[in-house]
Amino acid sequence: MRGAAIAAAATLLASGAVAAPAASAAASLPGWLSTRGSTIVTASGTPFTIKAVAWFGMETSNCAPHGLWSISLDAGLDAIAGMGFNAIRLPFSNECLAAKTSNSINGSVNADLVALSPLRLMDTVIARAKARGISVILDRHRPDSGAQSELWYTAQYSEKRWIDDWKMLAARYKNEPAVIGVDLHNEPHGPACWNCGDPARDWRAAATRAGNAVLSVNPKLLIVVEGVERQNDGSNTWWGGGLKDVRSAPVTLSVKNRVVYSPHEYPATVHAQEWFSAPNYPANLEGIWDANWGYLVRQNIAPVLLGEFGTKLETDSDRAWLKTLVAYLAKTKTSYAYWSFNPNSGDTGGLVADDWKTLQKAKLAALAPILTPAATPKPTTSPKPSSSPKPSVSVKPTTVPLPSSSPKPTSSPKPTSSPKPTSSPSSSPKPSSSAALRAEWIPQSAWGEGYVAELALTATGSVKAWTVAFDAPGTTAITSAWGMTCSVTGSRVTCTGDGYGAVLGAGQTVRVGLQAAATRAPTSPKLTVAAS
Repeated sequence: MRGAAIAAAATLLASGAVAAPAASAAASLPGWLSTRGSTIVTASGTPFTIKAVAWFGMETSNCAPHGLWSISLDAGLDAIAGMGFNAIRLPFSNECLAAKTSNSINGSVNADLVALSPLRLMDTVIARAKARGISVILDRHRPDSGAQSELWYTAQYSEKRWIDDWKMLAARYKNEPAVIGVDLHNEPHGPACWNCGDPARDWRAAATRAGNAVLSVNPKLLIVVEGVERQNDGSNTWWGGGLKDVRSAPVTLSVKNRVVYSPHEYPATVHAQEWFSAPNYPANLEGIWDANWGYLVRQNIAPVLLGEFGTKLETDSDRAWLKTLVAYLAKTKTSYAYWSFNPNSGDTGGLVADDWKTLQKAKLAALAPILTPAATPKPTTSPKPSSSPKPSVSVKPTTVPLPSSSPKPTSSPKPTSSPKPTSSPSSSPKPSSSAALRAEWIPQSAWGEGYVAELALTATGSVKAWTVAFDAPGTTAITSAWGMTCSVTGSRVTCTGDGYGAVLGAGQTVRVGLQAAATRAPTSPKLTVAAS
């Protein structure tokens, strides 16, 4: 059945069909959850294992799940359900919560999403996930959309802003049991400490304050608390991965049975932790996991959600790591959130290839022991959230500043960041122009095997046809384009207006874009513009 589920998901993505939820999909959701010892349980007391995958992008300056430049939201959710996941971890930034627009959404396949604010887009993701029997964990991944912060606050985004935004989201989804939990802050690291008593650094104390604030609005939510990089015994581990000190200093909230602890784990290709070179690797892994966080489950102290783990699965070491970890999760019945659905995670890749359609079957086969095979859904349409405005017919993507990503730490030899898409340059090249058309190159994201970029086109006169060409060494193919069609000859990319981007009136500006397969991304290519 697992093989059938993978094949079904592949068929849906390849065909572009929108799979509809079975009539009982919403009813199959677990609803509000709580904890009992180390077990997450439903309202009836039935044990429930969260089997999630991250679909990131709402924490970047795109303020939208990545890949909507290539596939529809429905197709992505269909694929996730078909793979056997029952939840998604949805990263966001506080910056995006306040933004009025998202960008890099392909209007030809997501016409009703283009005009939505990021919050309305979040509503839509949740509603359509719910319709497929998929629950949602909201993940405050970053304060701003530029990079991962060490602490839960920055000079620009205060603790008060962090807590106020969490209370706003708790109120917004108070009557939506598809939103089962909140991951308070992604990957505390650096100076972040556990129960050290310094209010400026004590992550346990901050998580207690934020958790209580959320529960004051909705006491039914799970409060997901990550660990720290540096533990009190002097040991270091992954960012957000250290939970040794919970044993002596747990997070105690005003509402009982709400806390789920959430470490992160990655393989040697993400960072060469010392245990990967031990002579007894990978047999040593269980002991390391037990010491850092697994004891919480083994000793029935509290539930654990392994909040991130992922790999490109290209080395023997990584394959051994994933096999051992999957067996550990299965044996301990530990909940998890795989990183990631997206292919553009620089260190790990994803569960689909760069076309956002082809399934990474080797990874899914490795995860099969902890996935739940899903039946093949029948094509139809998906409902939209009742709170969202009427869909816009506009297919012109709007924009906010360029996306950026979390760098790996350079100050500490052991810990590392979780893999994120490689950031694009913060500055754009000067616009190029013909007599009637100006074009500006706007990089969006880049990773080891490809990149996404957009062109901002402004017509100074009436434009009935146009082309933009540029040199892009390392670019081998165009996997998707919107508002134009593109081809590659040698290292030269040539794009021609198409669809909504084909014709421009005087003074009109449109955003068009492309996704490319490439060994490197052009940073500020010289654009050759022709218009008639």
